[in-house]
Amino acid sequence: LSEFDISIFGKKTDAHPQGTIIYFEDINEGIRNSLDFLGKMIALHFRFSLLDPTFSIYLNDEKITYKHLNDLAEKTEFVWEIGDPKDPYVEGLKDSFAKEPGRHEHKKLNFDEVSGFIASVKTPRNLKIMTTDERVGIDLFVNGRLRERDILKHIPMARIVENYLYGQIHFNGLDDETDRFTSSREGIIADDPKFRKFLEKFRKILGEVVADWDTWRLKHRETGDPENERISSKERASRGLFNTVTEDYDLPKGSKNKGKVENWVDDLSNDAAFNFESYAECFISENLVRKCIEEIQIPLTPESEQEVEKYKKREKDSKDRGNISIDIRKGKSDLSYLDMDHLATLVDKTHDPKKAALSRDSNEYKPMRDAVAHTALLSDPAKKRLTAVYENIQARVRTLLEKI
Repeated sequence: LSEFDISIFGKKTDAHPQGTIIYFEDINEGIRNSLDFLGKMIALHFRFSLLDPTFSIYLNDEKITYKHLNDLAEKTEFVWEIGDPKDPYVEGLKDSFAKEPGRHEHKKLNFDEVSGFIASVKTPRNLKIMTTDERVGIDLFVNGRLRERDILKHIPMARIVENYLYGQIHFNGLDDETDRFTSSREGIIADDPKFRKFLEKFRKILGEVVADWDTWRLKHRETGDPENERISSKERASRGLFNTVTEDYDLPKGSKNKGKVENWVDDLSNDAAFNFESYAECFISENLVRKCIEEIQIPLTPESEQEVEKYKKREKDSKDRGNISIDIRKGKSDLSYLDMDHLATLVDKTHDPKKAALSRDSNEYKPMRDAVAHTALLSDPAKKRLTAVYENIQARVRTLLEKI
């Protein structure tokens, strides 16, 4: 080192038999305003200072602890604990989760010779490291020292969940008689056999995390993994619409009825997903049948005309009571007053019990269709019946559309 003035350290050298002091001289105001950020970065990347009670790091006389990561902890929703990490940050997460169990999930996973944790935040931007282009990821530590940043780059999944995950994995077994670290000592040789074997096992752990993540996100009325085929794309889309709509009914924090209302909404989630999907199917199939009738110019039967007049009168009475003068229905077609039962009779009717026809399906379809249209919750047998009959209706409508 060049000559320096020992007095700049003041009393910091008193009773300081070993260790390192770094003094930044004449730093600009921007750095001074970034001390909180620097504290978080040190807490993230110098884990041995948090895990080893004999080693500490101070920044402007303030000891770096897991509490410097409170902002990240507050944005964390789920945590998978691997082995027994004995990590104060993980313990803090678990304590926080216990206070609001309805908002969080915690699970323990086993991985021989490996400990640590994987956690998930609410949105990907929560992992962004401020003022940089980097983000917090899942890092690999060996004997408390950061050896590999973002180990997911070695086993990319190309799944949306990757953007939500961070964590720290400790595998001290990599530090043995074999030198498997890069010359910079800040990475592991990619083709090292022991490291490759570790990655193979870690991939299986990630598979369990990915499956849990989708299940938990949907449970908490959030967007899950669109590539997960555990549920159909239609059900996933229905759940997404339900989640978006129910946000308007979230009561303010501290409201005495907040927990009760959240439970009511949760109770509706499965039924809502089914009803939203079923209503969409009704809407599309019935309107396509109307288009089909208009295309081939099928005239209304006397029974259909009576049905139209009945609903027109009912609509007029309702508009008068509501002091409404605007048109309610788009267009002037009388077909908009007819449901599938009457539409099917116009376009595809048969009296032959051995011949397929839309009118035969519509009779079975109507009771469940009307219940869905009136926002009622269906029983499980009714859901199964509606699903079965709609599949038949869908196939029959496609046949009609091909023929016109």
